[in-house]
Amino acid sequence: MTATNHLLEIEALGQSIWMDNLTRDLIQSGELKNLIATRGLRGITSNPAIFEKAIAGNKIYDADIEAGIRAGKSLMEIYESLVFADIRNACDIFRPVYEVTDGLDGYISIEVPPTIAHDTEATIQEARRYFQAIDRKNLMIKIPGTSAGLPAVEQAISEGINVNVTLLFSVQSYINTAWAYIRGLEKRAANGQDISRIASVASFFLSRIDIKIDDRIDTTLNQGISDPAVREKLEAIKGKVAIANAKIAYQEYKKITQDQCWRVLAAKGAMVQRLLWASTSTKNPNYSDVMYVDELIGQDTVNTLPPNTIEACADHCNAGDRIETDVEAAYQLLERLKDPDINIDLDTVMDELLTEGIDKFVQPFQSLMKSLEEKVNRLATV
Repeated sequence: MTATNHLLEIEALGQSIWMDNLTRDLIQSGELKNLIATRGLRGITSNPAIFEKAIAGNKIYDADIEAGIRAGKSLMEIYESLVFADIRNACDIFRPVYEVTDGLDGYISIEVPPTIAHDTEATIQEARRYFQAIDRKNLMIKIPGTSAGLPAVEQAISEGINVNVTLLFSVQSYINTAWAYIRGLEKRAANGQDISRIASVASFFLSRIDIKIDDRIDTTLNQGISDPAVREKLEAIKGKVAIANAKIAYQEYKKITQDQCWRVLAAKGAMVQRLLWASTSTKNPNYSDVMYVDELIGQDTVNTLPPNTIEACADHCNAGDRIETDVEAAYQLLERLKDPDINIDLDTVMDELLTEGIDKFVQPFQSLMKSLEEKVNRLATV
């Protein structure tokens, strides 16, 4: 069996594999096209951290930066010209995927500036501006699933903008996201507009949950728990919460798609908002490097993988429809967190992760702007 088959087996089970990476080198070298052909890639997600890695210290962007300087562009305008060009080119490369899947896949996601995550109006304006400026049908605008972000999601969907709702950690945040999508479609349908070509995904984060929970458990264990039964109880939770949480979110997805509100929209041709598994590279070397793939394969889902996880999965993923296996055990596991011996408040953990998640995008965005400014200053004097 060839290595490629594992990824194609996943596709056959109703899950699309997207890649969590985008660089100009990938586009210009032809490697991106090759990954579509050999790895069955169906889309791309980007974020400020990815663009920071792509642009900082890479000479491939210098000619465009110099052109921006000559044109008297501001720093932000130069940044957008670089990123928008990459996104447009990636959209064009994935356009055949978009066409052959009838608008289900082939999307490229770009995030609105993370500095406006708590500003609804600014998020709406930027989502609108990005969508118009990049001008590709298979573009998705990433909007964080914050309390300020969700009204922006609803508005963007009502205007026909494809949306990737990002930084979802709790099951409730996913439910809120799904209903924001539904309300946006309802608003659009009420205006007599077509809703059949609007796509959305709900990006549900995984590995960061396990990292945080495992750290808490290790802290407790290191305080010198002498009772072997308690130690065993704590150890049994490690590396399990993220997948259990995702399986429960999928059960909520099933309930929502059975709801009468959704059925009315589906009858008008609306596409389901798929759950997308994000943050899927395994950070703990004691865990399988494809655990966030193997355990969450299922119908109407997307998994967005960094390049090393794509290659690991091509090599040794164990494809099987597991999204609905051990669901009862998943509910029991999350219930066990309330045990006084474990004492982990999942809501608090999720709130912390959301705050940290925004920060993890703000910091590289600011760092990128700083390094870009240095490069502009250097090239302007050449």
